[in-house]
Amino acid sequence: MSQAKRSPSAGRVVMISGASRGIGAAIASRLAADGWLISAGLRNTAMASLGAPHIACFHDATDPATEAAWVRETLTHFDRIDAVIASAGISIPGSILETDDQDLAQMLQINVRSPTRLVKAAWPALVAGGQGRVVLLSSMSGKRVKSPRSSTYAISKFAVTGLAAAVRRTGWADGIRSIVVCPGYVATDMTSKVAGWRPEDMTQPEDIAAMVSATLNLPNNASVSELCFTCQDEDMA
Repeated sequence: MSQAKRSPSAGRVVMISGASRGIGAAIASRLAADGWLISAGLRNTAMASLGAPHIACFHDATDPATEAAWVRETLTHFDRIDAVIASAGISIPGSILETDDQDLAQMLQINVRSPTRLVKAAWPALVAGGQGRVVLLSSMSGKRVKSPRSSTYAISKFAVTGLAAAVRRTGWADGIRSIVVCPGYVATDMTSKVAGWRPEDMTQPEDIAAMVSATLNLPNNASVSELCFTCQDEDMA
């Protein structure tokens, strides 16, 4: 009798920030179904949607101490980390003339500095497996500035896109591969009030999750560095 083929994801451990809603929640659900073990980083661990064997750990992107603590808790529980997915993020609308230093600092802290600290804390574990994966949620605003009021958000997301490139260059020889995800409008809470758009006309979080799942299982010599998603006709370059 032939044995069932074991999923290449089975037993692999992924840390996911922002896993309580939106794109992060969709990715966590998809990867759990694929056989990954999830360590979800949440400000309110009671909001965790996945039970055992997965875990929920406290993570506050505004607190520089929590990334290292989350990594330690994950390693204590699972003894390995194969992938890090930084999905948590915020958007504060405003042009470069409207946004004050505090708003820009908050976006940079949550969108850029926290993922940087998380990747650094998990780096030795990612190297140890020889096929470490880092997925960073940027945006189409990390590739172009669509309007004046999206410009300071775009500054933070351009930095995320640059961070993914930096991870890729730094970790290549150790088998670490990075993927930057650049969506346009996605049917989440963040876009629920976008004028003139219905949720069903936007990209769905589950479709992004499906593509992230596929890229995580690619070998080191078939790496995808960028995933762009759009629900409208626009320049993707």
